[in-house]
Amino acid sequence: MSEAAAPRGPLATPLFRALWIATIVSNIGTWMNDVGSSWLMTSLSPSPLWVAMVQAATTLPMFVFALPAGALADVIDRRKLLIASQMLILAGAASLAAITWSGLITPPLLLALTAVMGLGAALGAPAFQAIVPELVGKPSLADAIALNSLGVNIARAMGPALGGVIVALSGPAAVYALNAVSILAVLGVLFAWRRQALVSTLPAEHFFGALRAGYRYARHAPALQLVLVRSVAFFLFSSALWALLPLVGRQMLGLDAAGYGVLLGSMGAGAVAGAVALARVRKHVSANRLSVIASLLFAVATLSLGRAGNAWVAGGIMVVAGVSWITMLSGLNVAAQMAVPAWIKARALAVYLLVFQGAMTAGSILWGIFASRTDIPTTLTTAAVALGVATLAAFRFRLPAANAVDLTPSGHWAEPVVTGEHPADRGPVMILIEYRVDPARTVEFVRELHGFKPVRQRDGALRWNVFEDAETPGLIIESFVVASWLEHLRQHERVTHEDRLAQESLRRFHTGDRPPVVRHLIAPNL
Repeated sequence: MSEAAAPRGPLATPLFRALWIATIVSNIGTWMNDVGSSWLMTSLSPSPLWVAMVQAATTLPMFVFALPAGALADVIDRRKLLIASQMLILAGAASLAAITWSGLITPPLLLALTAVMGLGAALGAPAFQAIVPELVGKPSLADAIALNSLGVNIARAMGPALGGVIVALSGPAAVYALNAVSILAVLGVLFAWRRQALVSTLPAEHFFGALRAGYRYARHAPALQLVLVRSVAFFLFSSALWALLPLVGRQMLGLDAAGYGVLLGSMGAGAVAGAVALARVRKHVSANRLSVIASLLFAVATLSLGRAGNAWVAGGIMVVAGVSWITMLSGLNVAAQMAVPAWIKARALAVYLLVFQGAMTAGSILWGIFASRTDIPTTLTTAAVALGVATLAAFRFRLPAANAVDLTPSGHWAEPVVTGEHPADRGPVMILIEYRVDPARTVEFVRELHGFKPVRQRDGALRWNVFEDAETPGLIIESFVVASWLEHLRQHERVTHEDRLAQESLRRFHTGDRPPVVRHLIAPNL
């Protein structure tokens, strides 16, 4: 039986199961590393801005490099890209361990090496998300995403507590070394994976062309834009809790490294509980309603944390924060995965990660500066109120239900007929489609045809227009231009079943005896 057809859920697929376990091990190391860095920075500098910059150094590389990494993941072998990204993280963690052990670490050097590991994570993140459909197939995709979220939060529950104890006993250098060792688990699975190359009759896209295609798709894909708006509305304000938590633990609650690890682990424990419950709750509550509840709960947790009188109360608050965090994060991840087809998936997910991490980076810096000029309780209160207000975006930008549309390739476009020399990569190319419509329904048809414009543009059209023949009433011509003949052939591969349904709706207006005439005009060689 093939991996994509596993009937008993994602964990029945051996490769997914092995990578899931290895990723948990690696993520435990990552969380231990994060605890060590956050706690070390509070020792090197008590400034809220310096401490918040640790979070920013982690997320900024994702903001800068996510889209190029997504383009790479759609153009080159994703397995090789993942191996390279893990090797970079390994080098960063090992260097940080050695420098800290030698006593040469400084705040700028800590931030620089944290950013190196963030760069490795940025290069691998789009590919990691994009390979999930390859491993389990669409029927198990939502469960696989939920399991990945569960794995992350199992690590979040265990890693900080372990990291705090190890920092207290042996110092930050020990957790950096253990993080480097944990990465070997993922590398082992990736080296053992014999990935089958995706079959295409067309050559791979060039890197910069792939970047442009990713930008163009995001610009003309309303379903993806919806997820991006909701991401900014949540992460920009929820980042305050993450950025200031080390100072809450050390300055407000008087915790040591182990206590801070337990505090952070409480959030992970809440996230694990939330991930386990999500599969059942999703059957009864819509994705959008869940996102509203989660966002408001996180706002309440942020507000309450600024007023927590002791570690026990703060731990309970962090459990609630964990439940709401995983609910929101899982909902956004599923919506982003379901909003895009396979050919652009890594780039689209990279755009989502770019917005996610960009909002976290900007928020961390913003709230760090704000806390430097006011105090931690005031900052958390302000962020909580702002998050509550931002939740109103859910009533305008509603998250869709899973599997709402079918974005698998339909292959229903007929192959274009070429006479003479094959045009290869010549261009630009103009495509003309002639519809014959009842003149009385022209306005209605043109209005519906305009709704198809974003589909043409996101799949490669540089320009799109519609014209009516001056001599023949009811003869409507749709025209669009693509960069090259090769790019138009890619459009044939990209067209989805959802697009087919939209085209069938347009064909209801066509009154001709034959299907609409399609003409291809190619710029001549000079």
